[in-house]
Amino acid sequence: MGRLEGKVAIITGASRGLGRAIAQKFAVERAKLVLCARNQARLEETLKQVEELNGQAVIMTGDVSKEEDTLRIADLAVKEFGGIDILVNNAAIGIERKPFFEISTEEWDRVMAVNLRGYWLCTKAVFPYMKKKGRGSIINITSEAFFTGSHGFVHYVTTKGGIIGMTRALARELGDYGINVNAVAPGFLANEAGLALIGGDMSKYDVKPNCIKRVGMPEDVVGIVTFLATEESNFITGQTILVDGGRAMH
Repeated sequence: MGRLEGKVAIITGASRGLGRAIAQKFAVERAKLVLCARNQARLEETLKQVEELNGQAVIMTGDVSKEEDTLRIADLAVKEFGGIDILVNNAAIGIERKPFFEISTEEWDRVMAVNLRGYWLCTKAVFPYMKKKGRGSIINITSEAFFTGSHGFVHYVTTKGGIIGMTRALARELGDYGINVNAVAPGFLANEAGLALIGGDMSKYDVKPNCIKRVGMPEDVVGIVTFLATEESNFITGQTILVDGGRAMH
């Protein structure tokens, strides 16, 4: 029996990288999955990998910055599986490193819409169903970059700080309904998005500031996300947990 047996989980940004790794882990733990992202082909690949693990999942293409799409995601979960127990807010827009004064207003607004507003909209969409159950777990993926700063990513870092603030405020509001809200802050990961930021050369990433001197992998993060999705973490809320090999501490 898996640790998430009988639970229904929505995972956004599930088409690649960390989102895909979380989907695979949740499948092993026997959650029923609703997987969302903007890229249909990549989502289908995630679904195939989940099914190879004997997992049960449905997929939906959508944009979490659009309220109508987040409502459709929640409706799909309820229609297919009868409820919602877990939300993993993971969707984020890809960015390229540039000075703050070269970021256009349009790019700034788009990053804010997906990386921050999307988390709020998804939480709004699932809340009625979690409230009805009197239980739920919301896990917001943020970043170590908020704690250390990151040159050339001011819009990205700003959203990741906003996610931590949102996590704390929502934990206050949703605790009365038995809903836990926590954040996980990974450091740099050796996945597709991470490699793109350093030109595909992993040796360019300096691990010397880490206590554990290696680059992180998506598999290093899925354990804590799973723990926060289980009833083992019922008395933990409003927290941000860094998973970065000790690069930053708080």
